Amino acid sequence: MYKPFLLTGLFISTMATAQDKMTPELLWQLGRVSGEAISADGKTVFFSVSQPSLADNKSQRHLYAIPLAGGTPQQLAEGAGDVAVLPGGKIGYSLKGQWWEMNADGAGATQKTSGTGEMQNIKISPDGKHILFTKEVKVKKIAGADHYPDLPKSNVQIYDNLNYRHWDTWEDGNFSHVFYATYNNGEIGTPVDIMADEPHDCPQMPSGGPEDLIWSPDGQSILYVCKKKYGKDYAISTNTDIYEYNIATKATRNLSEGMMGYDVAPAFSQDGKYLTWLSMEHDGFEADKNDVILLDRATGVKTNLTQKWDGTASAVRFSSDGKKIFFLAVLKGTEQLLEITLQKDPARTTDKHIRQITSGDFDINGIVAQSGNTMVVSRTDMNHAAELFTVDLRKGALQQLTNVNKGTYDKIGMCKVEKRWVKTTDNKEMLAWVIFPPDFDPAKKYPTLLYCQGGPQSALSQFYSYRWNFQLIASQGYIVVAPNRRGMPGHGVEWNASISKDWGGQPIRDYLSAIDDVSKESYVDKKRLGAIGASYGGYSVYMLAGVHENRFKTFISHDGLFDLKSWYGTTEELWFANWDIGAYWDPANAKAYRDFNPSEHASKWNTPILIIQGGIDFRVPIEQGLQAFQLAQLKGIKSKLLYFPEENHWVLKPQNAIVWQREFFNWLKETL
Repeated sequence: MYKPFLLTGLFISTMATAQDKMTPELLWQLGRVSGEAISADGKTVFFSVSQPSLADNKSQRHLYAIPLAGGTPQQLAEGAGDVAVLPGGKIGYSLKGQWWEMNADGAGATQKTSGTGEMQNIKISPDGKHILFTKEVKVKKIAGADHYPDLPKSNVQIYDNLNYRHWDTWEDGNFSHVFYATYNNGEIGTPVDIMADEPHDCPQMPSGGPEDLIWSPDGQSILYVCKKKYGKDYAISTNTDIYEYNIATKATRNLSEGMMGYDVAPAFSQDGKYLTWLSMEHDGFEADKNDVILLDRATGVKTNLTQKWDGTASAVRFSSDGKKIFFLAVLKGTEQLLEITLQKDPARTTDKHIRQITSGDFDINGIVAQSGNTMVVSRTDMNHAAELFTVDLRKGALQQLTNVNKGTYDKIGMCKVEKRWVKTTDNKEMLAWVIFPPDFDPAKKYPTLLYCQGGPQSALSQFYSYRWNFQLIASQGYIVVAPNRRGMPGHGVEWNASISKDWGGQPIRDYLSAIDDVSKESYVDKKRLGAIGASYGGYSVYMLAGVHENRFKTFISHDGLFDLKSWYGTTEELWFANWDIGAYWDPANAKAYRDFNPSEHASKWNTPILIIQGGIDFRVPIEQGLQAFQLAQLKGIKSKLLYFPEENHWVLKPQNAIVWQREFFNWLKETL
């Protein structure tokens, strides 16, 4: 069995020496790198590597330190989370629900807390006097035993409101609350629940994290992100807010009062004079434009710094001198680092003061820390998983800092990736990524796959997925066509928003335009075309199965929406369904439920299809995959159902992921 080992700062795969192409097994041996923090003197970068284990069917996480100037990484701790640089240069981190501290070189690791139960998202205040964390708290009665204590063995859940389940979990009456307590070298005072009795969660469910709760620089207040709605109101709204709790007064105020969409990712300037966060304008539109908001703490004045900029931002943070705000944004198929230079009067800051720092066919998908003119970032491309790089903030030049997976990549062929501009049916220019096999020969003909992106409004950039991995797919001898169809960020706000209420219209025509355009090339085998995708991409596959006019020879759909009416009746985040499609009983939405509903085109299905469904996917529930499989079987279409009882909208367990990929490629071999 493969085991990683450290050699001159690199993880080397003991199986890679015999490989000449990426395989599913090799993909799941890659170390997954994430940046954590930088030392107080700005000379050392701390990062984590999660290493999947097929034998154990889980991952192990290790913490490392590496000089900012480059060099050999040093392993510090195993299993560390919530990593922070503390006053005096020590490193703090959480492990098994408790707080630990160690020297910067990893020596002297000591468990500092105990007796408080398991804590999550632990943070020590800047002055070291308080500890902040989250814990689950029972707020609502849901189980039969909650209502009837004399029936402790009853197995029943009782609901009288919506949002009774979310993502992959049934509501059990417990909510994640924010706590703080005094802290003195491991001694914790009586914890205070600053959300006492509230049926609300922080971090946000299902994917919020430690970024949802922060200390003010003076350690006197706690800021947290929360959607303070319950039941049906929660299910139909995206209106999260930024709340500030004052430790001295015990008072809470809403800093984003009246801002009706998502308000997330609060970040302070170092002097505490300004606060920035990301904000969406419309309640119910989860893929709305993300603007950068600046709050002057002294005057209370809010300024939208990106109001007239035609893009959407993520990952905001102040520069160390407070004169700039850095953020990430998708721009024409890649994700890049940008900056806003703040004017003396912030209200005079406009889109003219926004500068793109990096550029190239890669994604900057995480900002780690700044040290002077250097920014540490996470970077991917379609041939490489995330590694840490440094960026020269004046010139935009990148230098690779970590090489965790170099030993693997040195032994396999890289895939050629090309940008291609395609004319759509409404005469627009659409970017499509085309990924070729490592040993591509233009004199040969290759089976070609149309990749349909999910979201529907998520970027198709230079990301590196461990499931929909273009390098892996192309390395098995397929050309992959991945179009930036209508609905994706990076091509202006209008392009991004235009998919709503038009799921089966222009976006599907965009897909066909892309595959038809690339199919003109002599190296494409037009008799061996397939279409693949998940979520909205799975919906797209189901739609194409009814309208493709025999272009495709095979299909693969993962957790796709097959019947919009039954999907609307069982999905949980109804704000999404309401904004993008609308209620099925509203006559105004009749066209969507007729023309854009894959089940309405079932009579035209005639092509082999592999259907994949997660058993605890509550976003696209199980009946969607079962209905599609049953249709294909009853029509006598070659079909297979791949059902994962314990997986949600993703496939997270290593062995399940290997089965997924083996079945994926076996199906293509059989049918294409």
